[in-house]
Amino acid sequence: MLFIVIERFKDPALIGKRFKSKGRMLPEGVAYHASWVDAAGTRCFQVMEAANPELLNPWVTCWNDVMDFEIVPVLTSAEFWAKSG
Repeated sequence: MLFIVIERFKDPALIGKRFKSKGRMLPEGVAYHASWVDAAGTRCFQVMEAANPELLNPWVTCWNDVMDFEIVPVLTSAEFWAKSG
């Protein structure tokens, strides 16, 4: 499954410091595809992949003290239209 993850930063400086020292801290079974940060540096939009949304929970736990998460399951347009008939 693909997910759009919207991160809303509580403390951008601390996030940057932690990322530089520990990396993304993804658990087994979660793949990072790409990310974009808004021009203000307050939100990040990521494409992640995992077999099920529960696999994202350990990753969220590593970061939820410094950011809030919105996780949206998505399909590619081709997948959506193929399923829609």
